[in-house]
Amino acid sequence: MRLLLLTPLLLTALTASAQELRIPPVDYPVLPARATTAEGFLPSGWRIEEQLSGDLNGDKRDDLVLVLRQQDPRNIVEHDGFGISPLDSNPRMLAIAFAGPAGGYTLAAQNHTLITRHEAPNLSDVFEDGPGVSIVRGTLRTTLYFFSNAGSWSTGSASFTFRWQDGAFALIGYDNSSLMRNSGHTESLSINYATRRVRYTEGSIDSDEDSVRWETLTSPRRWTLETVGDGSAFQPLEATDDR
Repeated sequence: MRLLLLTPLLLTALTASAQELRIPPVDYPVLPARATTAEGFLPSGWRIEEQLSGDLNGDKRDDLVLVLRQQDPRNIVEHDGFGISPLDSNPRMLAIAFAGPAGGYTLAAQNHTLITRHEAPNLSDVFEDGPGVSIVRGTLRTTLYFFSNAGSWSTGSASFTFRWQDGAFALIGYDNSSLMRNSGHTESLSINYATRRVRYTEGSIDSDEDSVRWETLTSPRRWTLETVGDGSAFQPLEATDDR
């Protein structure tokens, strides 16, 4: 079955557009190892864009999930091309901190690659225009939304579900859905990395009947929050094993 994965297609559009702009480089700060409040993890020049609490490591204490965004005016870029101008390319960081038994929090992970930086004016902001992050039954879910106002008819989303195990946030689920706005064609890919099951679906907005195919994931690779990299460029069926 032909399956048009959404993110590589939009990444091509992103790269082509980004070549027309000069996006400033970013030096990402190292967050404190411990803090008594969420604000204690906040670096200078950044703000808390989203904050969640919930148990992520099974100890029945409410842990912290923070989405931090830089506030540097140099990252707001004006241009004369297609799409959004000025373009706010201020990057984001995802921070996760576990609650301690005596209070306070210990940093468990920080990541600045999963939530793609907004560098292409013809694409929507993958985080601002989507559902963002959530805590679902002890797992962390991050969803990126994709929409192009030029260069592609495809729109959709990619969701990553992580669970804390073996000292890392392991990717246990991946869901990618896309819609071709010109034809109404729909496609989705759903992977359960725990059961190794893969579900492919194709259909149309004009029909209630979808074509569904199941497979078993053959790649031995195990992904974590750190190894996924850029969520918009993630190749979920990558066979390379670098466990």
